[in-house]
Amino acid sequence: MSIQGVIQKVQTYYPQADVQLVQQAYLFASTAHQGQHRRSGEDYIVHPLEVATILAELQLDVVTIAAGLLHDVVEDTSFTLEDLERAFGAEIALLVDGVTKLSRIEYKSKMEQQAENLRKMFLAMAKDIRVILIKLADRLHNMRTLKHQPEEKQRECAQETLEIFAPLAHRLGIFRLKWELEDLSLRYMEPERYYELVQNISMKRQEREEFINHVIKILKEKLDEVGIDADIQGRPKHFYSIYNKMVKQGKELGEIYDLIAVRVVVESVKDCYGALGMIHAQWKPIPGRFKDYIAMPKPNMYQSLHTTLIGPSGEPFEVQIRTWDMHRTSEYGIAAHWRYKEGKNGDKDFDAKLTWLRQLLEWQRELKDAREFMESLKIDLFSDRVYVFTPKGDVVELPAGSVPLDFAYRVHTAVGNQCVGAKVSGRIVPLDYRLQTGDIVEILTSKTGRPRRDWLNIVQTSQAKNRIRQWLKKEQRDELVAKGREMLERETDKKGWYTAEALKNSNLQEAAKRFNIPTVEDLLATVGDGGLTPLQVMAKLKEAVPGLVTEAPAPLPSVKPWSGYGKPSQGIRVRGVDNVVVRLSRCCNPVPGDDIVGYITRGRGVSIHRSDCPNIAHHHDNELERIIEVAWDLEAEAIYQVHIEAVAVDRPRLAMDIMTTIADTKTIINSVHARATRNNLATVDLKIEIKSLDHLNYITEKVKRIKDVLEVKRVTPS
Repeated sequence: MSIQGVIQKVQTYYPQADVQLVQQAYLFASTAHQGQHRRSGEDYIVHPLEVATILAELQLDVVTIAAGLLHDVVEDTSFTLEDLERAFGAEIALLVDGVTKLSRIEYKSKMEQQAENLRKMFLAMAKDIRVILIKLADRLHNMRTLKHQPEEKQRECAQETLEIFAPLAHRLGIFRLKWELEDLSLRYMEPERYYELVQNISMKRQEREEFINHVIKILKEKLDEVGIDADIQGRPKHFYSIYNKMVKQGKELGEIYDLIAVRVVVESVKDCYGALGMIHAQWKPIPGRFKDYIAMPKPNMYQSLHTTLIGPSGEPFEVQIRTWDMHRTSEYGIAAHWRYKEGKNGDKDFDAKLTWLRQLLEWQRELKDAREFMESLKIDLFSDRVYVFTPKGDVVELPAGSVPLDFAYRVHTAVGNQCVGAKVSGRIVPLDYRLQTGDIVEILTSKTGRPRRDWLNIVQTSQAKNRIRQWLKKEQRDELVAKGREMLERETDKKGWYTAEALKNSNLQEAAKRFNIPTVEDLLATVGDGGLTPLQVMAKLKEAVPGLVTEAPAPLPSVKPWSGYGKPSQGIRVRGVDNVVVRLSRCCNPVPGDDIVGYITRGRGVSIHRSDCPNIAHHHDNELERIIEVAWDLEAEAIYQVHIEAVAVDRPRLAMDIMTTIADTKTIINSVHARATRNNLATVDLKIEIKSLDHLNYITEKVKRIKDVLEVKRVTPS
């Protein structure tokens, strides 16, 4: 297609068009892209020309066509948006900016880049819908020439087209573009299935055409008899639509009803229903296969009567009946109602037709995460839809799989928050009931009703999810703050801190700053919600407030009097016994300074346990006569194994720093085991050899001073 061909197309539907603007845009684009070539080897200018041709086929205004010619100038040449605005004005510059990718910004991931490009495009769409019309034309030509790209790029581009752009064309009602985008995507996503489908359909083409011609002949005769002037044609088959039905419904090709379809275009709505009556009188309709999109148009403005019938030879076929205006809308969608064509508002309902787009932008505004944005976009905008009614008869459109709660939040946030039940077509249903097209939904509310956290697992729409999260966050904040303060007070009391002094607002504010948390309330709520542990906050309080009172000094170990005890054995004296075999129990690993008791074993002497050892408590209950008093001989030198545990903020070299600190004290480490736990914490278990309780206390104090260590304790038997 040459630029003259584009101009001639424009003049066929808009004779008064300013074609000089189109010519100027072409010359500018030719100069900008001079020397550039596409992967196919063609001059780059061929691509903008083809985009302009597609826009002209949609019968769009000259400003849109000029922007289509210039759409890659900013992204792929040295010219800037300011250059375009100086040459062609702000309107064209806005359209070009809307379709220009954010390619000069670095992103963490490809998904994040895709999400931000789509976000930018949707924002531009909200200002001027022509942005997406240009983008769809651009994508269609890229798909037509996709064979020149590497296989990986083909699949990537086809998948994005199938997930984003084809559904967007559907929502805008531009079926002319939608069908081709879907078929081309299928060709590259599932090449074997695509060509198999093409071959199978073409094999029966002659048989199908004979059937359609026979039906058209009968229809023409019958409609002429009742005075209805109609244009009757076979409806073209779209491979992706057939493939999708086969996959979703698990059917074979021969079981798909609309393989054979006829379209009847008449002059008026009255003629539509008149033709329907005549057709139903001629052939038997299949129950449940009639749809009246004239009385209840789709949100993308599509209107038609659809009916499926049993044909002359018993084969099912579909008939679509519509007026010429409806036919034009079904082909061109939003472009058929374009208000800029005459330079004025040609369709006063135009803004209402784009309400869904503005709602979409409002719902997505809070989604910062790229993955969440993409998933939410596919659900809210591009999934299959259900159409349900309010009790007053208003139609509400929702994604397939939606439940009454989604409906409630679509009606109003307050209705959703106060929902206590739902009725569908007059009967009570559970809140996780999946709505079906045609359901009449009534929401039961109560002033005492309130959202529950498990609703997040039920609802489908991002609008409902966001509203529920907002409510839960707001209503539960006070509870979380109180819980967080209580957890901190309990932990500081446990550690022997002066709690009132330590948890003053000024101190907590300093700790909050070190977590990059703006307020004390936010800090306490984070602790209450489990995002931070009290130990982590206490560690930051130590850093933030020099001289803060910490743990009370540990009580001095109690040592029993020596009178009446026998001679020492392995640092232990047993009351009334000399030279007895003494064994330190491994279950609790007592060390000098621990309160200890002895247990007389059968043939192995006396085993020494800590007084709080669960094993000895059990013996206290059953074998009291075996318990004997023992005491430490503080003058004896011996080595004891102790199990200690350090809890810290997880980081590289944490275990190595702890081991180095202990090794520097000339203490032997027998074993080390480090593991990551929840909330970005880590636990390091060590078994070390010590000489006394003082030695152990010295080691634990050294480890506590290591960066990011929150707590060090001796592990006691459980």
